[in-house]
Amino acid sequence: MSEKQMEVRGALHRLFDTNFLDYTSYVIRDRAIPDVDDGLKPVQRRILQTLANMDDGRFHKVANVVGETMKLHPHGDQSIFDALVNLANKGYLIERQGNFGNIFTGDQASAARYIECRLSPLARETLFNRDITEFVESYDGRMQEPLRLPAKIPLLLLMGAEGIAVGMATKIMPHNFGELLQAQIACLRGEEFTLYPDFPRGGIVDASEYDHGNGRLRCRVRLHQPDDKTIVITELPYNITTQSLIDSIERAAKAGKLKIASINDYTAEKVEVEIKLARGVYAEETIDALYAFTDCELSISPNLVVIEENLPRQAQVEEVLRRNTALLQKNLETELDIELDRLREKWHARKLEQIFIEERLYKQIEEVSNYRKVLSTVRDALVPFADELQRKVSTQDIERLLEIKIRRISRYDINRQQKELREIEKAIATVTKQLADMVGYTISFIEGLLNRYQDAFPRASELKAFDEVDARAAALSNLTVCYHRESGFIGHRIKAEMGNGEMECQASEYDRLLLIFKDGLYKVVPMVDKFFVGQDLYWMGVVVDDTIFNVAYRNGADNLVYIKRFSTPKFILNREYRLFEPNKRSTILFLRTGKEGIRIRASLMPAARAKYNALEADMNDFLIKGAAARGRRLSNRRVRRISDISGKEPSPDPDAAEVSPQSLPGLGAKKQD
Repeated sequence: MSEKQMEVRGALHRLFDTNFLDYTSYVIRDRAIPDVDDGLKPVQRRILQTLANMDDGRFHKVANVVGETMKLHPHGDQSIFDALVNLANKGYLIERQGNFGNIFTGDQASAARYIECRLSPLARETLFNRDITEFVESYDGRMQEPLRLPAKIPLLLLMGAEGIAVGMATKIMPHNFGELLQAQIACLRGEEFTLYPDFPRGGIVDASEYDHGNGRLRCRVRLHQPDDKTIVITELPYNITTQSLIDSIERAAKAGKLKIASINDYTAEKVEVEIKLARGVYAEETIDALYAFTDCELSISPNLVVIEENLPRQAQVEEVLRRNTALLQKNLETELDIELDRLREKWHARKLEQIFIEERLYKQIEEVSNYRKVLSTVRDALVPFADELQRKVSTQDIERLLEIKIRRISRYDINRQQKELREIEKAIATVTKQLADMVGYTISFIEGLLNRYQDAFPRASELKAFDEVDARAAALSNLTVCYHRESGFIGHRIKAEMGNGEMECQASEYDRLLLIFKDGLYKVVPMVDKFFVGQDLYWMGVVVDDTIFNVAYRNGADNLVYIKRFSTPKFILNREYRLFEPNKRSTILFLRTGKEGIRIRASLMPAARAKYNALEADMNDFLIKGAAARGRRLSNRRVRRISDISGKEPSPDPDAAEVSPQSLPGLGAKKQD
């Protein structure tokens, strides 16, 4: 590569790096991540400011609002429309008229020309004050837009937010209006508080792993059972619609994870999804499967990332609320300072007017023709009354006095003027008192909001800890696993392909199979469609904890039979283990699971002077040990075969002897269940 080519390539790299950084910064700060102070993304802020600019108390066509917002927003109308509908459906800041869609079913809103909106009373009261709002030029320099709104409620935590930027994402959970404001009061009083999410679709929320705005949440539908064959869902988890929920249930049913006869959606203003169950299936056993295999239960991972001081930052709910509360107190104090200045100016103007008219100072300028002389004459005339005023008289004050009309002077009412001055003085005293106790004033402001709006926003979700559903336990045992000895294959497709197998068992797709072979080898394998194991498989079954295995095997080393009992062994999938030492003559003669009532009959090789040629033993008389234990010798004589006589009375055959633990070679242990 030539030097010139390298120079061009380096210039391109620098260009891409610079532009990509600019793009990244723009997406993070101006599109995807909300501001921590007013809780809004730029497009939301521009929509609300446009509605405030247009506000006349009446509804406006959404198409008009979108068009006006485009004067502030540099992107297309569709993004503005989608953001407006989403903001309106949260139900706090925008009043709707017409079809704005349905958050429960996922139905879309009507076209922008058919629906109308306006600011809600809550938005008018808590979001706007031009006196304390910093404005900047819009993208084309033709208009002014707010840098951030002076929000008096914690909008970020109230509405929540989701966004994906470059290299980061945010997922902020919505919270309850009343609980947020109560927490602000606790914050102002220096008390501890804890906040948990509240979702507009309702549902049940397990916040045991919630970590102050991060961590993990588990959400479930709310359902009830009108009868044993019907389940009705009445509330949804976070961000789930009835359509997506029904789709997940139908997928689970198609996969054989649950059985339903029909599913119907009757949702309108409230959620109502009715599930009718198939024959032989009951609601009680289906509910866990709904939680395990469908969107009836969801796990959410909140991620509270915000823009703070123009930089992205991961925060916690409590510190965001404390920041919002401190900002609220500061904004209220600024408003009171501005109001106090206005009241003082108003009192000063009224007092000057009173002096000017009552003392007939206007007569001193009747013969003065020079305007400057007029100003100085009035200024000199007011000097004796300087002690009655709160500040010096300015030229603007004098010009305002000179603008008073003769009609107003002739109709001047001294008593009414005195009354107005006293009212202004009372207002000044009230504001001064409020400024002296800003914490108390902020608390009273929040309590006023609570009294007016709390009933309109009750908690929708229930906080409740619930156990995690075991998918294996909830799964239907709808697979028939077969073993075909001739081919040596096992699996749940063997029966369909090769006919009836020699062994079979019912299992679910989550179960694991324990395979025990004649030579004592055993292993655990996951559920399989088809798997080769050979022709020496002796026993096959689903792994169930605490299952008791009763085994009699011939030890090839001494050609004698041993009995052992053990519970389900610990295992690693697909690893091979052994029940006894390998030997070409070692083999299992008997295996059965169960804890009580298992008896065997062992036929012995005939021997001279033998009193009996058979033994009967109760497996319950043998100790339960580990799977690797050798077991106890059944007899010093060789055993021809072992038969299962469980459930039969002890044999009256004089050739058969009843075996007790004490009569076995080397066995003197006590009986153990």
